[in-house]
Amino acid sequence: MQKTLVMKFGGTSVGSAKALMNATQIIRDAKKDWTRIVVVTSAMAGVTNLLLDSARLPTDQIVGSVSDAESKLREKHFSAAEALIKNKSLLEETKKEINKLIEIFVNLCSAIQILGEASPRALDAVASLGERMSLRLLTAVVNESGIKAKGIESTEFIVTNSNFQNAHPDFLTTKEKTQALLNPILDEGNIVITTGFIGANVDGAVTTLGRGGSDYSAAIIGSVLPSDDVWIWTDVDGVMTTDPRIVSSAKTLSEISYGEIAELAYYGAKVLHPKTIRPVVEAGIGLRICNTFNPTHEGTRLIASRKKNGRVIKAVTAIQKQRLVTIEGRGMLGVPGVAARAFAAVASTKTSVPLITQASSEQSICFAVPAETADNVLSALEKTFAHEIEDDDIDRVWSTDDVSIVTVVGAGMKHTPGVAGKVFSQLGNNGVNVLAIAQGSSEVSISLVVDANDTENAVKALHELIVQ
Repeated sequence: MQKTLVMKFGGTSVGSAKALMNATQIIRDAKKDWTRIVVVTSAMAGVTNLLLDSARLPTDQIVGSVSDAESKLREKHFSAAEALIKNKSLLEETKKEINKLIEIFVNLCSAIQILGEASPRALDAVASLGERMSLRLLTAVVNESGIKAKGIESTEFIVTNSNFQNAHPDFLTTKEKTQALLNPILDEGNIVITTGFIGANVDGAVTTLGRGGSDYSAAIIGSVLPSDDVWIWTDVDGVMTTDPRIVSSAKTLSEISYGEIAELAYYGAKVLHPKTIRPVVEAGIGLRICNTFNPTHEGTRLIASRKKNGRVIKAVTAIQKQRLVTIEGRGMLGVPGVAARAFAAVASTKTSVPLITQASSEQSICFAVPAETADNVLSALEKTFAHEIEDDDIDRVWSTDDVSIVTVVGAGMKHTPGVAGKVFSQLGNNGVNVLAIAQGSSEVSISLVVDANDTENAVKALHELIVQ
């Protein structure tokens, strides 16, 4: 029976000649156990930011910046290629293909300068170039090592809508195209190497799946092939109990449930893109997170549900630079549609709301938004409720200074009495004041809003509950 594996390598995992060597060895080792392998590559670390920063500059600054970016892109990719590819014709062909993509970047930036604006479609075309360069480089390096590999851009088979910068895949069409294109190549014994992060709409225009979307790409491909397993190779040993920069004693979790990782990914854990989980769960395939620079470590394995004797609290995470927005007034009491109008106003600013809380008295609604969007959100709300504010039905619409959302995650909380009490006692004993609270009906997590200055203290205090 043929076994299929999808592996995704993040930006740091292909970010240098040494990292590319590690990735190639990981692919070689995987070939011993897997007959069919698809490799999804991110752009080299820092490349996507470099591309987009140049394209977004004011038109009078673009020329100098693009020239500088062009040199950096060439040096970064060419130096890795020259260090690892000894076959002269393969090296020259690889550099030639990468150079063409750099020229496309320069031309796109020139067009943006002439037009005086960078449309979402243009920015997707620019952002895609990092993955496309990385694809040429990694494919050549893998072939140089003696492993048969074929590089194919994911625009050939991942079909999306036209929501540029955050496109959604058409899974049915993507499944048909992916199987028709990749299966014959895999069946011939080749490894397929493809681009993460990008797809194309029905007209062939390049789209992106959102920043960090290479994880999502791997999950999409894994679900539609289908594969037996998806492995996400990154620069950490897996999912940790908290951010090791805050708590030095943080540990890697050997297992975590899909529900738990979904909460962690949403509430700030950078190890996995939030959208990655759904395709994998629905396809019923395995998911593992592992470290390119420590490949013998088992990493973290995602499982369908927690073990009964597992820890009640698994991890603590924090999203910083948020603000709490409050709409309050006695005139809101019993009036239908206030919440609907409020969130319609927020949606009009294209702002995502990570946390909501409302008292049963209905005299206030409180929710969190990213700090950088708070002013726009307040303006939209004041406009929406202008009559109510004028008539004193709504007393005020206001926001706090910067706060953080600290989330305690663990599927075991659902069946364990007193967890919330322990959480609040722990924070109280450590002098942390809680500004707002939210817990979903799934009971996999409790989210608390604390002052920005209390973030580190709150995370450290709650992390102590994991080891108790």
